[in-house]
Amino acid sequence: MRDAITGALVGVGIGIFLFIFDYMAIKKAAAERAKRNHQTLVTLDPTEKKRISSLLRFCLVLPPVLAFAFWVFSKV
Repeated sequence: MRDAITGALVGVGIGIFLFIFDYMAIKKAAAERAKRNHQTLVTLDPTEKKRISSLLRFCLVLPPVLAFAFWVFSKV
């Protein structure tokens, strides 16, 4: 059980890091695009919004998957 908790905590850490890093990269690209187009308002296009939502779903699934994987590999 301790291994599963460790795996879940590792998954949460990785998920938070991935989400923050990718969100910052997307916002930076959107800001550069707005500056290039001489716009004052930075908006995300639909592709970027879908990318963020799919990454969020991945980050939510990652902790249970890693918890299960850590638990399985601790038994071997």
